[in-house]
Amino acid sequence: MQAGSNANVGRLFDDSAAIYDRTRRQLIPCFDAFYGAAVDMLPFPRGAELAVLDLGAGTGVLAQHVARAFPRARFTLVDVAEQMLAVARLRFAGDARFSFVAADFATLDLPPGRDVVMSALAIHHLEDADKRALFARIHAALRPGGVFVNAEQVLGATPDVEQRYHASWLSRARAAGVPEADLAAALERMTADRMAPLGEQLGWLREAGFREVRSPFVDERFAVYGAFR
Repeated sequence: MQAGSNANVGRLFDDSAAIYDRTRRQLIPCFDAFYGAAVDMLPFPRGAELAVLDLGAGTGVLAQHVARAFPRARFTLVDVAEQMLAVARLRFAGDARFSFVAADFATLDLPPGRDVVMSALAIHHLEDADKRALFARIHAALRPGGVFVNAEQVLGATPDVEQRYHASWLSRARAAGVPEADLAAALERMTADRMAPLGEQLGWLREAGFREVRSPFVDERFAVYGAFR
C-alpha cells in the first residue's frame, strides 16, 4: 500500500502519511509473518555489510525490519510520496545507515551493485508492463548473488477468488479493530492498485533472468516472493 508508480499515487499517499502507520497491523492481518518472511528471504550472515535499495519505501516499515536483522546494512529508501519519506526520515533520524531519494522508482535509474533490492506493498501500483520492465531493471541493479524480495499484495487467480480475498480482508481488518475512517482511507488508496496474480509475477521474474524464483509466504492476497541473481 505504499507509493511508487506516479505523481498521482504520490499525492494519494502523501494525504495519508500522517496516519499511515497507526493501522498497519489491522490492515495487514498477517503483519508479523508477512514482514518476517521478507527478512527470512535474505540469505546473508547477520553481520554482512549489505547495500540495500528499498523501492516504494514509504514510511520505512520494511527497512526497519531488515535493519534490525542486519545492523551493518546500509539503505537507500526511494519513494515518490515526499510526506511518506518525511515520516521515514523521522523514524531513522540520526542513523547514518539510511539515505533517502524522493523519486518515482518506475522511471528512476537504479544504482548498480546492490546486494538487496526490496519492496513492500508498492510495485502493485504499476501497470503489468511496467512491473515486467522494473523486474529487468532490478536484475541489472543486483550484483551476482544478490536477491530481490517483494512483500506484496497479489490479485486472486480468478474473479471469484479475488472477491473472496477482498471480503476476507475487510472482515479481518474490522475484526482487528481498524477504525472505519482509516479503513475508508485505505480503500481510497487502493483505487491506485494494479495488482497481478502471483504466478504471473513469478514468471516475469524468470523472464528477467532471475534464478531460484520462489514465494515462501502466501496469506490470501498477501504474498512474499523473490529471486536470486
